[in-house]
Amino acid sequence: MRTRKLYTRWGGLLLAVLMVVTGAATAGERSTGQVIDDALITTKVKASFAADPQVSALAIDVDTVSGVVSLTGVVDGEPERQRAIQLAQGTEGVQRVDANNLRVKR
Repeated sequence: MRTRKLYTRWGGLLLAVLMVVTGAATAGERSTGQVIDDALITTKVKASFAADPQVSALAIDVDTVSGVVSLTGVVDGEPERQRAIQLAQGTEGVQRVDANNLRVKR
């Protein structure tokens, strides 16, 4: 009985891993490693926004694909926009920052 539970537990885990790997490979033809790297970059950028008193982390959405960070949202002023771009560019692993959709309130 205990062996059956063990097989069921590992089978479920294996199924979950296969779903992630298969899904990652079909989503834009990125490898699982690339998807994980991009998620880590996104997390680091968001953390730097949260730690910076000049940037509103809640106002800016961060998305990373193949090392390219896209910033989207509306910020209070140009200094905050520039600071967000600077923080993103200074994050390890970032290839480029696209801030075309990061707007300043009017």
